[in-house]
Amino acid sequence: MGSFSAWHWLIVVAIILLLFGRGKIPQLLGDLGQGVRAFKKGISDDNTSGSDASR
Repeated sequence: MGSFSAWHWLIVVAIILLLFGRGKIPQLLGDLGQGVRAFKKGISDDNTSGSDASR
């Protein structure tokens, strides 16, 4: 049970496509991207307000 081969990944992708459909995957990835951007913005806002409070 070593690393996954190309066939394993192909089967995983096929199952994901069957479960979610072709139209749903870009929407899910877009939502994930928005969440990551919001998280990064929140982290940078906390860092900015933290440095202002220490002055």
